[in-house]
Amino acid sequence: MEENDRYSLRGRVFSKLREDIITGRYEQGEELKESALGEEYGVSRTPVREALRQLELEGLIRMVPNKGAYVDGISAKDVLDIYEIRSRLEGLCARWATEHITHEQMERMEEAVYMSEFHYRRSHFDKMAEIDSEFHEIMYEASGSKKLQHVLSDFHQYVYSVRKMSVQVHTRGKTSIEEHRQIAQAIKNKDAQLAEQLSNKHILNAMQNALDNGLREMLQKQKKG
Repeated sequence: MEENDRYSLRGRVFSKLREDIITGRYEQGEELKESALGEEYGVSRTPVREALRQLELEGLIRMVPNKGAYVDGISAKDVLDIYEIRSRLEGLCARWATEHITHEQMERMEEAVYMSEFHYRRSHFDKMAEIDSEFHEIMYEASGSKKLQHVLSDFHQYVYSVRKMSVQVHTRGKTSIEEHRQIAQAIKNKDAQLAEQLSNKHILNAMQNALDNGLREMLQKQKKG
């Protein structure tokens, strides 16, 4: 979506509806009715219809002629592809962050690591997932590239449910925090090569954890289907 469209009425409806699909509020195969959505979001059917067209282009819904719009969601293959793409883009993002990060952003990044540890010790998994997102969003912002920031933010949202599951795995939660700490330190030290390598590996590790904890089985089932 273009930058100025994110704040339009259609853009706001699109963002809210996409979030509801990604977070599982609307399930696979569920019908999305324009009138009901318009009523829920407090808008006319026109911005809803436009948002549905955009969601179809993203592959999150499918439009069936003379029937309506149905949720397709994110498949296991989609998640795997996103992790692969993210691993390369997040490496680039970390590299650029070493050049552009501000003192305030660096402090926020270190604070995110500290708060992750705090909530890990108390098994606050929902909060850990929230702070995990915050850590990455700070790095995206620190890259100095709005285009890269928007692409990675979208990808990060797409795998929301998998990321939430990932931090609930005891060993992965602890390992992920340590990986964040190392990435933050490399960025602080202005070591662009190390920051890129660590960020790339961090996402690949997250992907492997997802495969080990249900994603592989989902992928096999969807292939058979």
